[in-house]
Amino acid sequence: MHRRHFSTATALTALSYSRVLGANDRAQLGYIGLGNRGDQVHDGFLEWGDARTAAICDLKSSYLDLAEKKAKDHGHDTPKRYADWRKLIEDKSLDAVVIATPDHWHALQMIAACDAGKDVYCEKPLSLTVFEGRRMVEAAERNKRVVQVGIHRRSAKFLQEAAAYVQSGALGKITLAQGWHLTNEWPTGLGAAPEGPPPSEAEWDAWLGPAPKVPYNRNRMYYNFRWFYNYSGGQVTNFGVHYVDMLRWCLGKDAPKAVTVMGGKYAIDDNREIPDTLQAMWDYDGVMMVFTQINANAAPGNALKTEMMIRGTKGTMYLNLDRWEVVPEVITELPLPQRTPVDRNLEKGYNPSKKPVLEARKSTGYPTAQPHARNFLDCIKSRAKCNCDVLTGHLSTSATLIANIAYKTRSYLEWDARAEKFTNNAAANQLLHYKYRPPWKLA
Repeated sequence: MHRRHFSTATALTALSYSRVLGANDRAQLGYIGLGNRGDQVHDGFLEWGDARTAAICDLKSSYLDLAEKKAKDHGHDTPKRYADWRKLIEDKSLDAVVIATPDHWHALQMIAACDAGKDVYCEKPLSLTVFEGRRMVEAAERNKRVVQVGIHRRSAKFLQEAAAYVQSGALGKITLAQGWHLTNEWPTGLGAAPEGPPPSEAEWDAWLGPAPKVPYNRNRMYYNFRWFYNYSGGQVTNFGVHYVDMLRWCLGKDAPKAVTVMGGKYAIDDNREIPDTLQAMWDYDGVMMVFTQINANAAPGNALKTEMMIRGTKGTMYLNLDRWEVVPEVITELPLPQRTPVDRNLEKGYNPSKKPVLEARKSTGYPTAQPHARNFLDCIKSRAKCNCDVLTGHLSTSATLIANIAYKTRSYLEWDARAEKFTNNAAANQLLHYKYRPPWKLA
């Protein structure tokens, strides 16, 4: 497969591409987890004729049935079906594994896939703990594997342009970068589902995997797992990792120096564990980054009703899933007047002297799974670094994970990014990982 073929990839449908390529030119992909996000990622790869759905794995047969149908509808042969993800990873016919399982499974599956010589597309957040994330980075490096983390905004051209604009310094000195996850789930939320016997004890045990064994509750399984800490970092990692990554990318920053969080379950009466109201603040070495999660009120967080905002001395960038916009500041080089009742004329010329210092700008687009899948497929061939490689995903995920630790410990935590340890709270360091339930072990 020559690179010139990839240069026209985005202009070809899956059907037309399959006519150009022979079967041996297609990346043989195995999918682990085909629920809500796994199905969306699968759709992203199905757009490309040089990717074949060769194997699928999930605990729910209905998810497998749908994935198989979609693969056949795109001209693929019937994929192999696996009930055990370890068997899929052992399949020597596969070139790469796509992981879209709950967060607590990512590390075990990704490391096993890398050790088996597979390239990996792993959904975000990369890991459930900081320790897992570092081991995932090491596994990719040790095995020289191509890894794409599913923070798909990194492959959206219009957002690449936004990041380049901010990095150019056009906004001036940036002091605040903020993201919001706003929705109103009050009053019912998830509902207060009762504990009870699972429909299948074997399925419940297989779903839990390394997580602690607890009584079955339907709110803990499948999509609703994001509201429980044993399996997810909640909305701080679910939505927050998108915003932290985008803002960190724009700022050109790797890791924070400190983090603190306040919040709680203030309004919604259900059996979730994560807060319905929370605000996290990171010190990114001279820039304050803020993530605000409000799940009991959906009013916009800023004047332009966007998910993110970057405030600089020369202007503000507002970023949304489908657009970004720069609003100039008006400034003056006159010194701030000392107000005095004796002479009000001293202050009258100050505001009229202010002028815009940059041009307003706008851009639109929409980040989908398709370009991110395309980038991964290209990198499988070229062995280049993906748009959201494993270290990039780890840095963005780690920031959100240490925010959760700050919330749980009710503390201001100073972070040594090189050692990946807190320097001022020994108890907080104990939460950087957890003990897996036997027989599961991190390789």
